[in-house]
Amino acid sequence: MKRRHGIALLGALGLAGTFIAVMPPAQAAAEPVWEACPATVITAPHTAQCTKVQVPLDYSDPDGATIELMVSRIASKKPEKRRGILMFNPGGPGGTGLDQPAFLANRGMPASVLDSYDLIGMDTRGVGHSSPVSCGFRADDAYWANIPPYALNDTTAVAEQSALAAEVAQRCAGNDSDGRLRHITTANMARDLDRIRVALGEEKASFYGASYGSALGAAYVSLFPESTDRIVLDSNMADTHLDRASLRRYAHGFEETFPDFAKWAAERHGSYGLGRTAAQVRKTYFAIAERLDRAPAADGTTGAHFRYLTFAGVYHPMQYGRTAHIWQSLLGPATVEAPPVEPGTPHPVDNALTVYLATTCNDVDWPEDLATYQRDVAADRKRYPLYGAAAANILPCAHWKWEPAEPPVPISKQGAANILLLQNRHDPVTPAVNAALLQERFGKRAKLVTAEESGHGVYVLSDNACALELTTAYLVDGRMPARDTTCRN
Repeated sequence: MKRRHGIALLGALGLAGTFIAVMPPAQAAAEPVWEACPATVITAPHTAQCTKVQVPLDYSDPDGATIELMVSRIASKKPEKRRGILMFNPGGPGGTGLDQPAFLANRGMPASVLDSYDLIGMDTRGVGHSSPVSCGFRADDAYWANIPPYALNDTTAVAEQSALAAEVAQRCAGNDSDGRLRHITTANMARDLDRIRVALGEEKASFYGASYGSALGAAYVSLFPESTDRIVLDSNMADTHLDRASLRRYAHGFEETFPDFAKWAAERHGSYGLGRTAAQVRKTYFAIAERLDRAPAADGTTGAHFRYLTFAGVYHPMQYGRTAHIWQSLLGPATVEAPPVEPGTPHPVDNALTVYLATTCNDVDWPEDLATYQRDVAADRKRYPLYGAAAANILPCAHWKWEPAEPPVPISKQGAANILLLQNRHDPVTPAVNAALLQERFGKRAKLVTAEESGHGVYVLSDNACALELTTAYLVDGRMPARDTTCRN
């Protein structure tokens, strides 16, 4: 474990609950002023408005510096049916959420939900329009050449990745001129949610979070059980934070989900030529990856890039065709060269990756010794050959400047039974085992709906009618399933 750079706040106070207890309650602010959202926020064809809410940068110093969060709203058009607000988080951490209400509404969120709630999106602290942060990632950084960090051996490759990760961590610290980076945590984002609730004049708030948003929602309902209403957590992480065990389960999820793509591709061998059986498609995967490991394609695609493209390509069956096309283009030597990158050009995901790293590294303490990562890379490559070496490899968190200011938010089994967990049977990034672990932590507070589907995202993101009906009934009428339910096609 890293040496402490100072006495951690929670260590001085004793328990996480002590810190929460001494926090002064949020005071109702002036009524928010709703205006047109920035042009970059896609909300059409819905009428959305945006406002800004001020929150403490550091909740242990509530009278100190503040930051602004941008919040969006699609207001209910049926005031007689309106229950309250339904806040959203799309995951990441680091993804913009201002357009999430419109995105889900456009995907087919039932009118009864739109009538029952004002749909509230937001950029969480550090993201986009909410006091953004930056590590200064550039498009020509060497760091991108091995994303995901797939190690071709267990010693030198992990050591080389560690050097890249250390440079990233140093750059993040060096760019933190306004002192915001250390305060980007899941716990603080959850506290921000309650400040938004207060600013909007609501006694309670409902919440829908997907992927990392499930961890944020778990933290929110744990910190504020009295002011949270109906909670839906979709495509679940196993706790209130992303830790090393959760990260390594990416490899588990990929192994479980890949056969669905392989079966799909095998049934279309005449079109894509990737293999007549699922086993042959899997063999093709390794053949392409290993060839690109030896010699990247002319367009710069490496074996690591190919593994990531396939990992991302099984997020939803809608992406299978595009993924198969990418494989086709890599079956032979690529003839298209990558366009040149101007040195020093900012990378388009700079902000998103910065928030991802800050949240992940600040939430929990990460191992620092290289041997841990080398051992786990070797083990996971054998156990999960599709992706395991990448999921187990070292992150900048191992070299992060700051220690966690407090422990992760603990989940309590005490509280209202108001948590509905949604989970696809096969999910490449948040496998079904995560939902089982999260439900175990919540106990009787949570019911689990498992959709017999493949991909990342259940509510209005899959075609499972049963899961859609159960979730809508809960959000609109408060009808929680009487028992854990499996929703088949």
